[in-house]
Amino acid sequence: MSRLTRYVTLELLPPLLAGALLFTAVLSFGYFFISSQWLQGVPLGLVARWIAYQMPDTLVKVLPMAVVLMTVVAFGRMSTERELVAAQSGGISLGRLARPAAVTALLVTALSVWLSLWVAPRLNVETRGLYWDVLTGAGLSQLSGQTVDLGDGLTLFMRGYAADRRELQGVRLERWEPGNARLGTLTFAERATYENRVLTLKEYRVFRVDFGAAARLPGAAQSPLTLPGTVAQTFPAIRSGTSLRVDTGLSRAETLAKYADAVGADAQGWPQLITALTAPGVKATERAAARVTLNRKLALPFANLVLALAALPFALRFGRSLGVALGVALVLAVAYYLLFFLGLTLAPLLPGLPEAGVWLANVIFAALGLTLLRRA
Repeated sequence: MSRLTRYVTLELLPPLLAGALLFTAVLSFGYFFISSQWLQGVPLGLVARWIAYQMPDTLVKVLPMAVVLMTVVAFGRMSTERELVAAQSGGISLGRLARPAAVTALLVTALSVWLSLWVAPRLNVETRGLYWDVLTGAGLSQLSGQTVDLGDGLTLFMRGYAADRRELQGVRLERWEPGNARLGTLTFAERATYENRVLTLKEYRVFRVDFGAAARLPGAAQSPLTLPGTVAQTFPAIRSGTSLRVDTGLSRAETLAKYADAVGADAQGWPQLITALTAPGVKATERAAARVTLNRKLALPFANLVLALAALPFALRFGRSLGVALGVALVLAVAYYLLFFLGLTLAPLLPGLPEAGVWLANVIFAALGLTLLRRA
């Protein structure tokens, strides 16, 4: 039986590797083609490094398609050449013949979970930092005129960005007390630099403002004797200087990953998601979003196992030639992804159980595969 297992495994690996390489190449070329107009004159080594940083995230997306191709091509060929019939005539069940496919799909699932939760988020951040700071040289210019959340209750606004000096211009920082929306600290600076997690403000002024006390200013104006005390309450602290370092909740690369592109990079991994789900004081909306994200990062890797099961009956029936096998694999993969994205769209509409929407495609394809296998 070990010889048969090796034989089936050797049938599975070539289409799996070929599919992974093919789909990864297609997706990587798409990334390069869309961004190529901004990469003129960039050294080839840096472009290759930028593409390589995207490999883990790309693999998570394409491996389910490669697993479908693996199952349809391998079992379609063995079915067409009557190898499966011969094995079953010898008393070997289809379940035992399919065991190497299940083990291979399970290993691919484990690899995808690791890439999705630990490797891809970190490299997605590195990818955006490399692209904006090194390849294009635009830096933080995409954030000009925006107000962005740097975490820890700190928001940043800048009027402009000097890419040649990596310098923010016309900076405003705001931090408001969690229990008092009228009490906060406003910091203004002519210039600033942002490296790692540190904002260094130049020519700054800090205002501690209490707008609750400001509401009493008109009454104080009618009584001049109380005006100095009311103003002091309104601005409890004012200070200025030439340089001030501020620790932020996001690093420069994380800020680029989250805000520089129209669609933010998928930068949340296992540590960030578990913190959002378990830490006290997290907003209900952020906790709900973390639930959806964590389940999405698990559901797509487990699609490798589900699609191997669902593709098997189609391989036995339609995998007569390589062309037909490729067509069947493409149809199955596209149908899964359409249903997967439909489930993600429905997840926010299920506030009590958003996981049901995220796992919808996996449940339906698993049920479809089991039903068709019984008939086969």
